[in-house]
Amino acid sequence: MHRSIGAAWRHAAALCAASVLLSLAACATGGGGDTATTVRLLTAQADAWDKAIVAKQADAIAANVAPDFAQIDSTGQVHARDAFIADLLDPGLRIDPYTVEDFSVRVYGDNALLTGRIRMSGMSDGAPFKTHFRYIDVYVRRDGAWKVVSIQTTRMKD
Repeated sequence: MHRSIGAAWRHAAALCAASVLLSLAACATGGGGDTATTVRLLTAQADAWDKAIVAKQADAIAANVAPDFAQIDSTGQVHARDAFIADLLDPGLRIDPYTVEDFSVRVYGDNALLTGRIRMSGMSDGAPFKTHFRYIDVYVRRDGAWKVVSIQTTRMKD
């Protein structure tokens, strides 16, 4: 019983931390903020989102995704917001914690490009998987909040 309480506490603490980071990033407004501050906020927001994805925190995942979101996957398929989120939350999918390599944030006014490289592993429908890909996430600031509007991934050879 103590282990399940501990797990629930860790889950709640992680969700709280992700929500705080997403809220901080959403507070970055145009006009007064400098680029370095925006880069730090978007870096924290992206890190919180990665952790929310691994932990399958539905609210934190959805909070980062714009209503008009679209993903282009490594096969060229396009996925709308709801399908993308549903895929991440699929009970048959488990993503191991991962680190983003070659991470970069470039800010262009109310638009930002976040790029990186990920070596991801986990289980999908009972089968282990490993993948290595580069990605670009396009963020847009609307009403003072940064949201991802598009993701494109490119599979890399190991």
